[in-house]
Amino acid sequence: MDQSDIKGRSDIEFLIRDFYDHLLAIPTFAHVFLEVAEIQIEEHLEVLIDFWESVLFGTGKYRRNAMLIHMNLHMQHPLEPELFEGWLQQFGEAVDRNFDGQNAKNIKVRARSIAAMMQLKIRNLDQDHLELGG
Repeated sequence: MDQSDIKGRSDIEFLIRDFYDHLLAIPTFAHVFLEVAEIQIEEHLEVLIDFWESVLFGTGKYRRNAMLIHMNLHMQHPLEPELFEGWLQQFGEAVDRNFDGQNAKNIKVRARSIAAMMQLKIRNLDQDHLELGG
């Protein structure tokens, strides 16, 4: 079956729902998202759809600070590099399972870039915490 590229919000919604169906079936991720972060799944999915639509198509619908949210989460439960790698692997598999094309490639590149930036900020946060005697 030929796959088409990600063309708009409905494709992003399909991708994000498929991704989270698979991701939350993994106990480690279910724990972090449902128990530590205590997300309300439907609300979280809508936020993520806005986020990825803004990232991919420049809609500007996402108005939160994703970095700050993840820094705060890291202070509750360390977001180790393995968690990011697992998330990225699952995300890439969801994209590949459902889409093919330039936007599909772009969303995976952007996910890796965002994850790398978050990990850098987490390392800096941890270093600052150590230097302050935490």
